[in-house]
Amino acid sequence: MENIKRLVRVDQKPIGRTPRSNMATYTGLFDHVRKLFAATKMAKARRYDAGRFSFNVAKGRCENCQGEGFVMVELLFLPSVYAPCPVCHGARYNAKTLEVTYQEKNIAEVLGMTVDVAWKFFAAEPTVQRALTVLREVGLGYLRLGQPATELSGGEAQRIKLATELQRTQRGTSVYVLDEPTTGLHPSDVEKLMAQLDGLVEAGNTVIVVEHDMRVVAGSDWVIDMGPGAGDEGGQVVAADAPAKVARSKASRTAPYLARFLGNDSK
Repeated sequence: MENIKRLVRVDQKPIGRTPRSNMATYTGLFDHVRKLFAATKMAKARRYDAGRFSFNVAKGRCENCQGEGFVMVELLFLPSVYAPCPVCHGARYNAKTLEVTYQEKNIAEVLGMTVDVAWKFFAAEPTVQRALTVLREVGLGYLRLGQPATELSGGEAQRIKLATELQRTQRGTSVYVLDEPTTGLHPSDVEKLMAQLDGLVEAGNTVIVVEHDMRVVAGSDWVIDMGPGAGDEGGQVVAADAPAKVARSKASRTAPYLARFLGNDSK
């Protein structure tokens, strides 16, 4: 324990409970983007600072929707509904702020980009592209930068947290605990995620993963198989060893599936 300095729990809890929280703000990526807009010629001429390009600040946001991008419409006999703001049309910002552009795109248009599109768009900005590269490598290239936290699944929220951690300088003294990080991932993206987890281990950290995907189990250094059944029928350590040895365990119900993945002949 004397070698462990940090414990990082990367779970599936939301990264925020309101639409104001999104991937760009949570990862810190948006701070760099706002600085780029503040450094443009028009922004300097108007004396706009980076804060002007936040939809949470009065000077930059649309006052009609308070930067929400939508307004609540009360109906007489039905539950209230939300509709795009009639003033900013969902852009969240006021007209003056949207006049400032970076490479012919305003701040709302940048937030509407997917990670993959933004990665190409910010090719000349190493700091921004490095953050976007990590998000792509954990399988989140399809998400919009400004996608509200309330629209994200548990698996997506977890991978955003992991990407945020991966951007930190690795000191090799942390323990990471992940709860089913492959939830909702395409098999090809599972391989990308495994590469990131392997990178954490190679840097000297310890990664503990609760997982059912055999790709992850087979790629682990040590497997603890819980069972023998599920729920009330489990709770016991059935096998604890290297993947190849667990795959040969007679007591493990996981063994045949793991053996099949490893290419072993499970008898």
